[in-house]
Amino acid sequence: MKKTLVFGASLKPNRYSNIAINRLVAAGVETCAFGLRAGNVSGVEIYTNLDKINDIHTITLYLNPKRQEEYYQSIISLNPKRVIFNPGTENPVFYNLLKKNGIEVDIACTLVLLGTGQY
Repeated sequence: MKKTLVFGASLKPNRYSNIAINRLVAAGVETCAFGLRAGNVSGVEIYTNLDKINDIHTITLYLNPKRQEEYYQSIISLNPKRVIFNPGTENPVFYNLLKKNGIEVDIACTLVLLGTGQY
């Protein structure tokens, strides 16, 4: 499977981004993470800057639309093949920017995609 960046990763075990990291790792998906606080979840380092992150196929978003704004260009510059907008992250303005840059937009739940074998 293709390398995935969990964007908006949390160290808190009850957060969906944290659960997603665990499930991606369990599914054998190469996973990296970006969040506000550095740490480690299931052996995945959470970075607080994007400098060490590259060769991303999929970004799965866990930031609300307002918080996404400051990262539009950073996400586009990572040049992923697709961005998954999980529930609560829906953002039509960002969809359009991504599509203009040739990036696929997927409005879905990473946990559901993994659970149903559609990831």
